[in-house]
This record gives sequence, C-alpha cells and structure tokens, in this order.
Amino acid sequence: MRTVLIGLLLAFASSVAWAQGNYEIQVYGADTVAPGNTMVELHSNFTVDGQRVYVQGAAPTYHAEHETVEITQGINDWSEVGFYIFTSEQSRLGVQWVGDHIRPRVRVPESWRWPVGVSLSMEVGYQRPLFSPDTWTWEIRPIVDKTTGRWYFAVNPALERTWHGPDVNLGIGFSPAAKISYDFTKKITGGFEYYADYGSITNIASLHNQQQQLFPAIDLNVSPDWEINFGVGVGPTAATDHWIVKGIIGRRFDWGRKKKSQ
Repeated sequence: MRTVLIGLLLAFASSVAWAQGNYEIQVYGADTVAPGNTMVELHSNFTVDGQRVYVQGAAPTYHAEHETVEITQGINDWSEVGFYIFTSEQSRLGVQWVGDHIRPRVRVPESWRWPVGVSLSMEVGYQRPLFSPDTWTWEIRPIVDKTTGRWYFAVNPALERTWHGPDVNLGIGFSPAAKISYDFTKKITGGFEYYADYGSITNIASLHNQQQQLFPAIDLNVSPDWEINFGVGVGPTAATDHWIVKGIIGRRFDWGRKKKSQ
C-alpha cells in the first residue's frame, strides 16, 4: 500500500486542461467505495450563462446541458475504480456523446489511524474535439478531508496534463477544489464548494484568464445508500461560465451475500 502511494506521488514530477469541464462538478471526499459495492451516480449540469462562441473548434457552453454517468466499483478496503460517460445536449447539436474517463483511486486505510482522511486518484480519458480541444488528458488528484463535529472540510489540489491538444506545451496545470459544509440537521448539510483552474503551475495565469467558480451547495443525507447534492455556481472571472446549476444523484448497491439468520 505504501509503495503504491509513493509511486503515484512520484508521478507528480513527471507528467500532468481545464478544471472539470462542467461535466462532473464535485469535490471528492477521501473515502472509497466498499469492496463488493457499486456506486452509480448521475451528474446533471446546466450552463445558464456561459461561453457563446466556438473556441478552438469547441462548441459553446451557453445553455448546454451535461449529463454524466459515473460508475464506481469498490475493489478492497483501500481502493476503487471509477468510469465516466460524458454527454452534452444543446439546441443546435442535439444529444452528443462527449467522451469517457477512467479513474482508479487508493486511500490511506483506517488502520493507519491518520488524523485526516487521505486518498489519491488518477484520471485519464478522451473527449471529442467538438467539446474540448485537448482530447486526451491526465489528472492526479490528492484528496484530504476532515470531519469535526458538524463541520466537514475537503481539499483537492489536482494536477493535470494534456497528452494531445493545444495545451500540451502548458506542462503541468493546477486545478484546485475545496469544500466546507455544516450539518444543520441529520439530513440537511449546507456549505460552499470552490473550483478553479489557475493554468500552468510554473506560470500561473492572470486573474482575468483563470477559471474560478463558487457553488453554494446542499447535501441531503436521506440514507447511507443515497448521495444527493445540488448547487448554483457563480463564475466571477472572464474565462469562467458565469452561472451553472448542478445536481448529483447517486445510489450505492451492495452485491455482497446477506448473512443467513441463525
């Protein structure tokens, strides 16, 4: 386990694009899906006010509805593998397949008794040129989170690299995300999610060219088997879509055999 974590961390130095492309807008927690369990999520995002013209051949985001299916399978107590199917729907283009990503993830086991949750995901995938000029991308995302009483904190300082597209020469990009929330009741949690793309880690973009989004968001804790999140995002910089509405609905399935009653 330690060897796997160290090996992935060393990959930072050798290779790593835009933030999350308004397809899967989520701050990751450190937990992984339990072995024998499958998590199926639907990410629905609608850009109320965004990019209105083609940029480097990529379609506008204005009034685009993005639906992403995420399927995550728990492997063991410290690892999982996720798979994404991205789609987009717009009035001039209709329903389109955008691309697919795969995301293995490992975490620090609870037996290590660290004071915070820590995990590391690596995501690689393809998006069609109609939706992203950078067609092949790679991301490594450290994840740190902590629950203190009713408060929850998470940070995802992601590093990204383009393998094919105009941002190949950018090198390693820095796209952090963070979340802070508070349990108002046992079933309702509210807080803020922050997403950004600062450009190259060695040459941070000007504020005008950075992508930054702030989402007031609500989580509904109706059952351990369900994940429900929704929010409205504001993008204050010129390079960011200005208004986005997002929602996540997830369902966990346990394929383990039920113990027979004695």
